[in-house]
Amino acid sequence: MISNIRHPNLVELIGCCVDDNYRILVYEYLENNSLARVLLGSKSKYVPLDWPQRAAICLGTAVGLAFLHDEAEPNIVHRDIKASNVLLDRNFHPKIGDFGLAKLFPDNVTHVSTRVAGTVGYLAPEYALLGQLTKKADVYSFGVLLLEIISGKSSSKAAFEEDMLLLVEWTWKLREEERLLDIVDPELTKYPEDDVIRFIKVALFCTQAAPHQRPTMKQVVNMLSKPVHLNEKALTKPNVYKGNDSRHSSGGPGGSSGETSSSQKNKDKQLVKPSSQITSFPSITQMLPR
Repeated sequence: MISNIRHPNLVELIGCCVDDNYRILVYEYLENNSLARVLLGSKSKYVPLDWPQRAAICLGTAVGLAFLHDEAEPNIVHRDIKASNVLLDRNFHPKIGDFGLAKLFPDNVTHVSTRVAGTVGYLAPEYALLGQLTKKADVYSFGVLLLEIISGKSSSKAAFEEDMLLLVEWTWKLREEERLLDIVDPELTKYPEDDVIRFIKVALFCTQAAPHQRPTMKQVVNMLSKPVHLNEKALTKPNVYKGNDSRHSSGGPGGSSGETSSSQKNKDKQLVKPSSQITSFPSITQMLPR
């Protein structure tokens, strides 16, 4: 399936090899490794990216994700959008990689109830807590990624202020204080303020607590591509899943049908440390038609 998908913003699978117990996937070579290494990694691996490069990475990743959601047959939800899964070629052109956790979405399906897999710091709360997977879970993860690219800080590693806020929470606080540009990476000395503020606000739209209030990736591409009016009156507070902290922002989504309070409490006990990869909360896979 993945080998048949071709798009400029997706890592190309060239071939595979199966020899007894040895199984190898061969992907195209990307000279600049991953966004996590270039922008969020150690100083020795750090590459200074100016605003045009960062904006192009944001837009290119959004285009690739929109292709997976709406044009790939069947549609695909990646489930693990994060900086280490955005690879960069010699010109820092972004390509989404690592489809190991991807889920296929047939045309007549709106969401799947499944076990959770992904990375703390990027997980949509309704998916992390209830196992409800929709395309909007990818949208949430992309919103977090946007903030990382703008700030140069890792959502899964960094904490802000005395309350140890996550990147999304800190950004919302700065918005309330009308200090949004405080999030911008100090390494970015020259940038168009209006464009950067628009990108930050798009990220906040992507990370809203209720999945239905988040835009689709096609809408995100449009919002990032050109100056558009963003209806901030419709913007609601984000929600976060902290993994090792039972506290969550208000306004989170409710439970799924058939979900008991006792089962939810059991899920809340299954907590993990930040920045870890998780695969938990097994449940029967259920596909619901539109």
